[in-house]
Amino acid sequence: MTSKQKPLTMHGQAYLADEHEWLAKTERPNVLTKIANAAAEGDRSENAEYIYGKKRLREIDRRLRYLDRLLTDAQIIDQTKLSGSKVSFGSTVVVEDLDGNSFSWTIVGEGETEFHDLGISWVSPVAKALWGKQLGQLVTIHRPKGDLEVEIIDIKFGVYPAKNVRDYKFSI
Repeated sequence: MTSKQKPLTMHGQAYLADEHEWLAKTERPNVLTKIANAAAEGDRSENAEYIYGKKRLREIDRRLRYLDRLLTDAQIIDQTKLSGSKVSFGSTVVVEDLDGNSFSWTIVGEGETEFHDLGISWVSPVAKALWGKQLGQLVTIHRPKGDLEVEIIDIKFGVYPAKNVRDYKFSI
């Protein structure tokens, strides 16, 4: 993986590509039509439909740029083909804190966490703290609300506990 490439799971890439297509081919043209209709009514300075439409168009364009950035030069990872004994991209990590509370996270690409039930971004502080660690290791996770010391009690590969990407409702 080059320094420009960013990993995405196959599921994440499919979702993000679907969202990009929906925004570009469905949502943006609909908003443009509404703006044009509102503009044809006359005075734009007090036309709420026109003002809201322009705001919505800016939100869509901002999201499209973000998705372009994520999808361009992405390295697509098939989680079902991953294995190993260390925490890495695509692994699901089960940890337990000193009080006996357990937590489970799957390390996924940027942008995937919004539709992945247990996903954390591979660039997040939690993922960085866990990265490369092995079963049984104690790890200190530095968080804004204080450090959390955990023990890695399981590392799984090939698990993708995501919502069905096709059922996910796009919204920005």
